[in-house]
Amino acid sequence: MLLAGDRQHHGARVLNTPAHLIIGSAAFARPDAARVTLAALAGAMVPDLSLYLLAGWHLLVLGTSPNVVFDQYYYSPAWQQIFAVDNSFIFWGIGLVLGLWRRSDWGVAFAGAGLLHLALDFPFHTDDARMHFWPLTDWKFFSPISYWDGARGGDVVGWIELAIVIGATFALFLRFRASRWRWVFLGIASLQVAPFFVWRLFF
Repeated sequence: MLLAGDRQHHGARVLNTPAHLIIGSAAFARPDAARVTLAALAGAMVPDLSLYLLAGWHLLVLGTSPNVVFDQYYYSPAWQQIFAVDNSFIFWGIGLVLGLWRRSDWGVAFAGAGLLHLALDFPFHTDDARMHFWPLTDWKFFSPISYWDGARGGDVVGWIELAIVIGATFALFLRFRASRWRWVFLGIASLQVAPFFVWRLFF
């Protein structure tokens, strides 16, 4: 997720999408199959992609205030409906079944990484929860634990997430010998790790 406007004051981390990329790669990427590794990265990214595109358009092109984007537009029916599609366990599950049926390694990696992303999101969204079981239901799980709000356990979740990212990156370094992939994973991990400490250092 992107950092949400004035939620910075609640101890939010800058982003956790890189964590999903690293964890999804650790689970599904293969050193001997670049297509599968790219599919794992793409699958881990897609559930957050619509938010980046929508928020980026408003913030960078239209100049909309972050408070308006994240406190109003994020919760609008239109945006929530878009999030319901790319964050649906149903659709990603169908994708995984199709990948297994077609015996597609890249398809399994793509859908598997997407499902893993949702599974990691599901327990840590409070008022910003999404309709993860759409189109069967519009129900949302409003967790008491937040991935960003320090008042709701966000700091603890952040340290656990950081440890997992470091461990997963180390595992990827052991599996991937090609320097290009190591640089890719190191770059992604740094997007998660560096802001985590910079935020605490200055704020």
